[in-house]
Amino acid sequence: MASIPVISMSSDFREAFFDHGGENAAHCYQCATCSSVCELAPANAPFPRRQILWAQWGMEDRLMGDAGPWLCHQCNDCSVRCPREVNPGDIMASVRAMVVEKMATPAFLGKLVGGAKKTWPLLILGPLVYWLVLLGATGIHIPLVDDTLSAADGRFHYEHFVPHTLIYVTYFTATGFVALMLFLSGARYWKLLGANQERKGSLIGALIPAFVDIALHKKFSSCERGVAKRRWCHFLVMWGFIGAAITSGFAVVYLYRETVFFSWLNLGYSYPVPITHWVKWLGNISAVALVLGGLLLWLNRRKTDDKLVGVTTAFDRFFLWVVLTVIVTGVFTEVFRFIAVDPILGCAVYVIHLAIVLTLFLTLPYSKFAHILYRTLAMAHERLTTD
Repeated sequence: MASIPVISMSSDFREAFFDHGGENAAHCYQCATCSSVCELAPANAPFPRRQILWAQWGMEDRLMGDAGPWLCHQCNDCSVRCPREVNPGDIMASVRAMVVEKMATPAFLGKLVGGAKKTWPLLILGPLVYWLVLLGATGIHIPLVDDTLSAADGRFHYEHFVPHTLIYVTYFTATGFVALMLFLSGARYWKLLGANQERKGSLIGALIPAFVDIALHKKFSSCERGVAKRRWCHFLVMWGFIGAAITSGFAVVYLYRETVFFSWLNLGYSYPVPITHWVKWLGNISAVALVLGGLLLWLNRRKTDDKLVGVTTAFDRFFLWVVLTVIVTGVFTEVFRFIAVDPILGCAVYVIHLAIVLTLFLTLPYSKFAHILYRTLAMAHERLTTD
């Protein structure tokens, strides 16, 4: 009688995988229920059964270079139907978290964010200390209420407290750093994907439909269950941040409308524009989208006993609370300019907002925000490898 092979993982990989929430992989007996019920798994490379098998065998390189975990949108229909309580949707989330950490450039930042359960004070307080030291070194000037401003302009301007020059130096540098790290990490992952499968066709041609799928969250509609719990909260948060970024860009344009760079636009307003201006409307609509999306995310994650929600790891919680803090402080930063509160309170909230936004920026290549990069590349890879 043939012997039954022993499934084992290397101790290092087992520990790392368990730290990312993948401990249930050892319970799987490969019945393939998960792959058979998944509406998104491609016929030529079904998931999540094989990813769980690779995890059981400790095949880290195969897992890291596989597009499957990113084609999964974690509707968790597989987790509901799993007869062994493996929760395959959570296993796929664990793989994604490991990919983000393993592909990180530089590696120590990936580990720092990946270990947010222990390192979150440093990730949060570091940017706050930076802003406090910077403001202390350049001089702190609390803005006074300006009675000459109209009701639509607010009661004071935060620029008197934090000069725009400090914001530009900080966030332009952070943006450049993040863009470079995303490029390096993405290039590394793209190379790893191509090591296992031959690609045919144009990357640009494959990226365009991938962008459309992500912009509309179309793949979520293919899932049989859990769609309402995940699709719209992610959709609102994504477009809320995009709208906020566009608003910030136009704010810079209006601020320097009289310079050689933007004078040709013949803009009718200078910064700060009144709250009735369309740029403010865009910003406030984006804020509403962020508030609604963030609230849905928070309410969804509170249902810890619902398998359609899945397990919330420390990595998930860190990202969620950073996003929620950005939203709340951003809303109050604007509101405090228009209501009768002491400007000192508004400035305090503004500094916290600047600090948490910096945390969001600097951790972007290593947090769940990086999913946009890896999912896009995986979807493009799938199109280039499908016969």
